[in-house]
Amino acid sequence: MEKHRFPSLLIPSIIAFLGLMAFGLCVAAEFKRSKKKDVKLNGKLCYLAESGAFQLGVAALICLFIAHILGNMVICRRICSGEKSSSGKAKTPWITSTLLVVSWISFGVALILMGTATSMNRRQPYTRGWLDGKCYVVKDGVYVGSAVLVMLTIGSTLGSVIMTGRKSQVEQGRRIHAQQHK
Repeated sequence: MEKHRFPSLLIPSIIAFLGLMAFGLCVAAEFKRSKKKDVKLNGKLCYLAESGAFQLGVAALICLFIAHILGNMVICRRICSGEKSSSGKAKTPWITSTLLVVSWISFGVALILMGTATSMNRRQPYTRGWLDGKCYVVKDGVYVGSAVLVMLTIGSTLGSVIMTGRKSQVEQGRRIHAQQHK
């Protein structure tokens, strides 16, 4: 029983670490993002140099993506290998399902928010801009909002991982207990 403790703590630790990295990278990107003063105008044409927020945003997206996919792989593995009910369907507590839905919704919104903000911090050359030849800058707080969504995503994913882990440990304990009393 003790030999399984290390792997069961390793994956949630990796997910939490990647989530904290994504959070920190989002906060750092907020400080490095392009500002209005960085936009150079040449008549109606504009130019915006690439900011450090672009690299930070890409790194945050990668960390969040890996953490969320890793967490969902663990959840799916645990649910699919779990006990089947009399109807033939796997037993999944409603709390686990709710946390999983919350994690996917917050993950989707965070990806859209971070992806858009990150692409806006990429170089915007004259006549091209970001959209329709116009230069755009990210508003204050977009990356901080993304950081909050990252924490919501990671928290709900870890909650779901923990809930599925508890369910399988309880079921395993019941099976062992039932075998000892036979």
